[in-house]
Amino acid sequence: MAELYPQAHAWFEQSGWEAAAFQEAAWRAYAEGKCGIVNAPTGSGKTYSLLIPSLLRSNSKKGLQCIWITPIRALAKEIRQSAERAAEGMGLDISVGARTGDTSSAERAKQKRQMPNLLITTPESLHLLLASKQNDRLFKNLHSLIVDEWHELMGSKRAVQIELALSRLRGMNPQLQTWGISATIGNMEEAMDVLLGPQFPEAQKTLIRSASRKKIEVESILPDSVEVLPWAGHLGIKMLEKVIPIIEQSESTLIFTNTRSQSEIWYQRILDQAPQMAGIMAMHHGSISKELRNWVEDALYTGQLKAVVCTSSLDLGVDFRPVDTIIQVGSPKGVARFMQRAGRSGHQPGATSKIFFVPTHTLELVEAAALREAIKQEMVENRMPYLRSFDVLVQYLVSLAVGDGFHPDEILAEVRATFSYQDLRDDEWQWCLAFIRNGGQSLESYDEYHKVEVEEDGLYKVNRRRTAMRHRMSIGTIVGDGVVIIKFESGGYLGTIEEYFVSRLKPGDVFWFAGKNLELVRFKGMDAQVKLSRRKNGQVPSWQGGRMPLSAQMGQVLRQKLEEGQQQTTQDPELKLIKPLWDFQEERSIIPNRAQLLIERIKSKEGHHLFVYPFEGRAVHEGLSALLAYRLSLMEPISASIAMNDYGFELLSDKPLAIEEAIDSDIFSTVDLREDIMHSINAIELAGRRFRDIAVISGLVYRGYPGEQVKEKHLQSHSSLIFKVLNDYEPDNLLLQQAYEEALEFQLEEGRMRMALERIAEQEIVICDLDKPSPFCFPIMVDRLREQMTNESLEDRVKKMQVDWG
Repeated sequence: MAELYPQAHAWFEQSGWEAAAFQEAAWRAYAEGKCGIVNAPTGSGKTYSLLIPSLLRSNSKKGLQCIWITPIRALAKEIRQSAERAAEGMGLDISVGARTGDTSSAERAKQKRQMPNLLITTPESLHLLLASKQNDRLFKNLHSLIVDEWHELMGSKRAVQIELALSRLRGMNPQLQTWGISATIGNMEEAMDVLLGPQFPEAQKTLIRSASRKKIEVESILPDSVEVLPWAGHLGIKMLEKVIPIIEQSESTLIFTNTRSQSEIWYQRILDQAPQMAGIMAMHHGSISKELRNWVEDALYTGQLKAVVCTSSLDLGVDFRPVDTIIQVGSPKGVARFMQRAGRSGHQPGATSKIFFVPTHTLELVEAAALREAIKQEMVENRMPYLRSFDVLVQYLVSLAVGDGFHPDEILAEVRATFSYQDLRDDEWQWCLAFIRNGGQSLESYDEYHKVEVEEDGLYKVNRRRTAMRHRMSIGTIVGDGVVIIKFESGGYLGTIEEYFVSRLKPGDVFWFAGKNLELVRFKGMDAQVKLSRRKNGQVPSWQGGRMPLSAQMGQVLRQKLEEGQQQTTQDPELKLIKPLWDFQEERSIIPNRAQLLIERIKSKEGHHLFVYPFEGRAVHEGLSALLAYRLSLMEPISASIAMNDYGFELLSDKPLAIEEAIDSDIFSTVDLREDIMHSINAIELAGRRFRDIAVISGLVYRGYPGEQVKEKHLQSHSSLIFKVLNDYEPDNLLLQQAYEEALEFQLEEGRMRMALERIAEQEIVICDLDKPSPFCFPIMVDRLREQMTNESLEDRVKKMQVDWG
């Protein structure tokens, strides 16, 4: 192998390294002209597995030859440093540059005159290059495109952007070598098909896996005693005195929390108890300004900080410098997310990554045991690719038209070679072309949608400078989340709730907020007008933590651990510790095995409670609870409020719910599932909220110039108006249909809901009537109470409930 890349082996030897088997396999495959994915754990040297051969293939006199895509701004700097170090170490005269949203105008101007041989960039910046004039000259010597962190991009519209860009680059350079670098995901083979395209020759593709698996040690920070009636948040911050010594004994620590509010609380409480951390500890989350986030990343990189309290931003992740210690506060709800966070420590090849798990309530200790088991079994989540995203496709077509223009027949063949659009029909393609020409059937009378002109030779081209400038500023698929302002109908501001919760409500629905029982009167843009309600039943808002529901893999292994928890032979320290809780659950109800679905009933002063425990995660439970309430209402009119957590959900009604009759009537059936889902939730409102992002990506609405952004409420009202017009007059509009599909599949997780119902159909349903709440139902009851609190604190109220029902 040394004969193939002697410079690489010599440099590795000088650096005191030895090439890993997977690195040499990647070098060999690259030299043979193959394409594929390198799958290796964090810290194993996977970057050099593709950086080395692509640098050695490049020639300093030929301009741009290799593009390295990174989804993460902070990674661009690290990759650039690694590439420059490698080029210098191997004695290569190769130029390396980066082009991201942070690249200065001076650097961009320099690149316009002379592109570097290796360009590190993002999906958005690559599309901007495709929208430039004479881009065929820019890309004429391109031989390789490498996508880093492919697992981060899979399952997002940014991956679709890369598919489309690759289709064009392959059209210009049929011999282009395409590679991805990825951490382990459940559907790795499919991830490779998405990257390379379904028509890619089998003989030319390869999946190279590192033989060494990352060793991850999970240590739970155990409480001194166990609450047999647990509730979310009752532990957490009380564990701080056990966490601070771990931080003090480490040189650098990342403390991951699941929500922004949680990170704020932990940051302040650590400073309260350890004031010596002031100045050497920082906080990092999505609501903090970009400038401060950049400073934190740089300070951690250079070793100025001892600890950072942070959240995980799923769309815009940050790649921190390797650290000594990782602390996870609360369950991350997914195996891949947990493994990735753990991998930030023990970054050297062969090193063990250790992660401390801090439970926020007793039942999360079961999740700690489940995470350890899932890592052992390598049960990692799939990343499901977006299919037929017409908003991304029409944006891409306008980008090409802004550049040198395109001929539809040539581009259609390229687009159909992608995974996402392999089933694109002729009529759908014609619809897309009509849309970029004149906005389509409903919008053709508006001049602003006449973006692309067809020239005499059939070339599709944007000729208006203003249209081109606005489009370049709008390229991308990341659309910021909005919050809904809660106002009284008569005036008076109450606060904000994330719109994904409010979008599920219909006018007349009641929910708790700021200690008040409120009825939704109407939506007006991004404002929700409300009035006080006398009805006792109300829904509980889902907060940011609801964005990270239990994954299917976690649900599966959690059900396994519940079963093991009853056995005396369990080796998990967490399950041994919470044996009193198991005993209490069995005393009042049962612990279901994997072949059972548990339903609990109890009557209280509030009404009749029905609890169902599928252990499928909050997102699936939101859909299932609404579905169950709807199907029960078909048997007899009922008014039920809903609450849920990751383990189960509650229906609370003023009269008993006839669940036995409903089970006999096959209430958990998958027959007419989609139709019933649409009836059980406010489908139009839900699709309308998805449509806002689709409208921005497709160019139906414009976000404004830098520094002059259109206000969120104006963006919402504009997209809402278009949505209503399309809903009323053009129901077969592809962007409208996409909004409904995305609402069902990505917000309500219809696919997982169907799988859960199919599993329930095979299970024995066990109904337990309770005299007092069980450890399973108590935390759901507390979650519903959170927003009902008046002047007494939630903790005091819960203590009273524990005394009454203990």
